[in-house]
Amino acid sequence: MHRYHSLTEVPEDFGPSVVTVGNFDGVHRGHQEVLKKLVEMAREQQRQAVVLTFDPHPAEVHRPETHRGKIMGTRDKLDAMEALGLDAVLVQHYNLDFAGQSPEQFVTDFLRAGLHAECVVVGADTRFGHENSGDVNVLRSLGEQQGFDVVVVEDLEGELVGEDSDRRISSTWIRELLSRGEVAESAAMLGRPHRVRGTVVHGAARGRELGFPTANLDSEADGYVPDDGVYAGWLHDATDRRWPVAVSVGSNPTFEGVSRVVEAHVIDRPVERVEDFDLYGQEVVVEFVQRLRGMVAYEGVEKLIEQMTKDVEQTRQILKAS
Repeated sequence: MHRYHSLTEVPEDFGPSVVTVGNFDGVHRGHQEVLKKLVEMAREQQRQAVVLTFDPHPAEVHRPETHRGKIMGTRDKLDAMEALGLDAVLVQHYNLDFAGQSPEQFVTDFLRAGLHAECVVVGADTRFGHENSGDVNVLRSLGEQQGFDVVVVEDLEGELVGEDSDRRISSTWIRELLSRGEVAESAAMLGRPHRVRGTVVHGAARGRELGFPTANLDSEADGYVPDDGVYAGWLHDATDRRWPVAVSVGSNPTFEGVSRVVEAHVIDRPVERVEDFDLYGQEVVVEFVQRLRGMVAYEGVEKLIEQMTKDVEQTRQILKAS
């Protein structure tokens, strides 16, 4: 899959193409329906299957004070798109100048002149152009004027039990779930476990002293960090080996002066062999499978070790079942 980071990188002879436009934060199951339809149509028409997406997320530009952060980093988003069979992705830098374009200017410059779109596939709620003044009806009108087709893919509803059972799958909903630590529920929306990517850095070494050495992710880790708590999950190292882990998110209230951190303890590796498992400086991915509990302050180290031992056993059973 070709990855372009500006319109000037797209070859002049690129296309013809079938294009979709959107943030696609999380590349969740609703997004996947749009992208699968895009690829299917492109193959039938012998055209390029292309996504135009944005970085940073538009909400970071327009509403930085309320934006909760991206579900996943750009690299993981593009990897998820590539796995669906896309031919190319244009990651457009998003700023106020770009946002100020009229719908007609955006369609003319990017979809037609830049990507040579013969067909545009969108979700029913798509918005584009200055102050989101463009919608599906505007896009259809521009398509008639400029000679491209528009295909609308209907929303995909969720599968959670209760009052949200008929709510459409969305990035906003997934962020809500993650903010409450509901990673198993978010996985149902994503179609895979939620992940955070970061570089392993040196921490306070408290885990090693307690008999539970951890890989600590740097503070600039990519991806939405779930609510504080302990989780069962997986760690993928730089060679894409996968390890079962008990993951702690938070500041560890048993100890004072500890900043919020994501740390993963690889289970079933003896402490005396920790030197043969050096992850420092490596970029790793932590996947969150299920939340075990919230973060609790324990009276004394012995109580903490007792609980951590239980966490490891519970993690082992959860991952074995999954």
